[in-house]
Amino acid sequence: MRRILAVSGPDRVQFLQGLVTNKVGDVPVWAALLTPQGKYLADFLIVPMGERLLIDVDERLADDLMRRLTMYKLRSAVTIEATDLTVSRGTGDMPDAAIADPRHPALGWRLYGGTGDDGSDFDAIRVEHCIPESLVELIPNDTFILEAGFERLHGVDFRKGCYVGQEVTARMKHKTDLRKGLVTVGIAGEAPTGTPILMADGREAGTLFTQSGGHAIAYMRFDRMGEGLVAGDARILA
Repeated sequence: MRRILAVSGPDRVQFLQGLVTNKVGDVPVWAALLTPQGKYLADFLIVPMGERLLIDVDERLADDLMRRLTMYKLRSAVTIEATDLTVSRGTGDMPDAAIADPRHPALGWRLYGGTGDDGSDFDAIRVEHCIPESLVELIPNDTFILEAGFERLHGVDFRKGCYVGQEVTARMKHKTDLRKGLVTVGIAGEAPTGTPILMADGREAGTLFTQSGGHAIAYMRFDRMGEGLVAGDARILA
């Protein structure tokens, strides 16, 4: 479900630095590409490896991401290409050459060129720590990254300078209080991902996403959290 792109060339750091939400340098980071209006397009890990920067992205977002990066290339001395690298991940002992996932320690390690995951329940880990997933909680042209927890999960740097969508993101950080966002809630029962969460009077309070072990990630209006919430046949224990 992942594709590994590679950006090489003398301008590779400067090129990505001007586009993505996090500081690009010598250490792995999680970052996103946004629309000029500050909405999420894709998230990915950027991993320095020799003379290349690897971009670890969801397979379903890879073609559009490569198209957009190529569009922004202009005169930059960079090459953007797909690789045949695979990625494995786990939460036990870190193999040689693996990297720590920069989002949260609970996500363990990632190994490029590896042969498979170690069987960890990553949905359970994500729900416990409210870590969003591409195309589940993170929805292109809809999600605002601060509402999705990017600051808490080290996915945005407010000191790095300009990038696409930076003005809107900075305004949300410094001039507004977030009224909506992703949270972990309790749940009794099950409902499909994307089910609206309703108040007792029928007003919509949020949307239900990944569920595991009696808990779920939900996108909620904070002023409508409380008792009496339902999502389909499930009760939300906010």
